[in-house]
Amino acid sequence: MNGPSFREDPMSQLPAVELLVNLGWSYLTPGEALAERGGRKKGVLLENVLRERLGAINRFNYKGRTHAFSETGIESAIAALTEIGDDGLIPTNHRLFDLLCLGKSIEQFVDGGAVNPQLRYFDWDRIENNTFHVTEEFEVERQGSKDTRRPDLVLFVNGIPLAVIECKSPLLGKKALPDWKKRKDRLERVEI
Repeated sequence: MNGPSFREDPMSQLPAVELLVNLGWSYLTPGEALAERGGRKKGVLLENVLRERLGAINRFNYKGRTHAFSETGIESAIAALTEIGDDGLIPTNHRLFDLLCLGKSIEQFVDGGAVNPQLRYFDWDRIENNTFHVTEEFEVERQGSKDTRRPDLVLFVNGIPLAVIECKSPLLGKKALPDWKKRKDRLERVEI
């Protein structure tokens, strides 16, 4: 006789994905998510999605006309995320939070002059203009290593990872607590 399955997939991970899809999140297979990252496990942005969304949600007015951001401007906004630097967990997260919430001033050339409109990473006014993706088993290489970490679920808004969900079988009960504490300690040491 087989005992109960303690695997997280059928008991918590798959229902979580199903719930998110029912709420409007688009599912990406791990392979699709890796392809959106240019096949690089070090990167965490879905750069193709981000590039498309930044172009779609951002416009600026200059001398009574509406303009799209240049490709160079969009690439500059992406570079601001990928090159954020690391001067410690809290200061880096503060800078990233400000960048994501406030956007970035991007130099644009229009009619022979330079302007510096603000580019937004999210459409805060019209939520439906953002894209929402979920993927599972999102493998990421640690900094300075080939070792990887693989969160159960990662949620992206406009190609930017905003949430990680670690799923546990409800049958584990309190047995899951030591594993959770070990994972929490890993995250606090900034191993990804």
